[in-house]
Amino acid sequence: MVDADVPHAVGLELQTLLGQRLAESAELGAEFTHDIAERVAGFTQRGGHRFRARLVWWSLRACGGGSTAQTRAALQAAAALELIQTCALVHDDLMDRSSTRRGGPALHTDVARQYAGAAPRDVADRLGASAAVLAGDIALAWADDAMAEVVLGCGLPSGTARRLHDVWRALRTEMAAGQYLDVHGQATSVRTVARAIRSACLKSALYTVERPMEIGAVLAGADAATIGMLRRAGRCAGLAFQLRDDLDDVFADPRVTGKPAGGDLTQGKTTYLLAVTRALATAAGDRATLALLESAAAQPALPDPLLADVRTAIAATGARDLLEKRIERLAGRSRRHLAEAGLTPRPAARLDDLLGEITRTSGRASAGAQPRVPVLTGSRTECTA
Repeated sequence: MVDADVPHAVGLELQTLLGQRLAESAELGAEFTHDIAERVAGFTQRGGHRFRARLVWWSLRACGGGSTAQTRAALQAAAALELIQTCALVHDDLMDRSSTRRGGPALHTDVARQYAGAAPRDVADRLGASAAVLAGDIALAWADDAMAEVVLGCGLPSGTARRLHDVWRALRTEMAAGQYLDVHGQATSVRTVARAIRSACLKSALYTVERPMEIGAVLAGADAATIGMLRRAGRCAGLAFQLRDDLDDVFADPRVTGKPAGGDLTQGKTTYLLAVTRALATAAGDRATLALLESAAAQPALPDPLLADVRTAIAATGARDLLEKRIERLAGRSRRHLAEAGLTPRPAARLDDLLGEITRTSGRASAGAQPRVPVLTGSRTECTA
């Protein structure tokens, strides 16, 4: 049963789907198959935590779904989400000029290394960048194909199929909008707290958690009130997830994250952690911290002594503690929304555990006064921190 091991079930679905796509690609030439198609398939199958896939499944089950047709649809939808995640990561690494992903070389770096001996370095680098663009495009195309099979080929009621298509369409656009907001902030040096929250909402709260939960609920045929409650739970958990990721970028061990520590800072990203740090340092007249952040942002990578200074300075402003408390509060709100949704108890408990895993919290709301910083409210995405 899928309940026993959701990642394994999704992995089998991906194995079948990607096997078909690779067979089709083989007819188009060895270079394309080896350099692009096989890399997309391999990266997708290696996967990560399969959070999106698991959220689809346990939301479906918590809303009373689990028929044969719904199971088939959910697994295919989960496979589509894994493929669109491949698209997002491959393109993100290229735009951020990140050389590693999941502890190995990023796709554009891998292709460039493959051809480094056969072409000048700049030519190999351009080939790697072009390959990453095309690989992301292929992953997105395969994701769309997989979701089209769900909408058209799983025998869903017409209303369910239409709602699912609408969610998928929104998810793709939100993902692109969040990524552009991210790179736009890097290029223009717009580092406000409001910008950081909006970017986090689009890239993580919606795309990573809320929309996958909505997909599962829609496939189960849940009513509008239940779907709305799950979306609110997902948005809070998704925002907590991104704030946790912001902390990990600075404070976590790179051997665990698979990425260099401090990458958000050196790439000029507008993360909530860095925006709050700057806001608190500005309010306190802490010019030393502001100067340190600017100095670190000018580095291609943070040497260990400078990273240690950055960690100390961020913690001293109170930004680290503030984020930890907000993550706890957001996780608590998420679980309260989940509890109010009237879900099937056993799968609802699994969903609750999964949200706790995503946010890495106990779910208990934090109390106590905190420094005041701006938040974004009243927008179309209604994200707050």
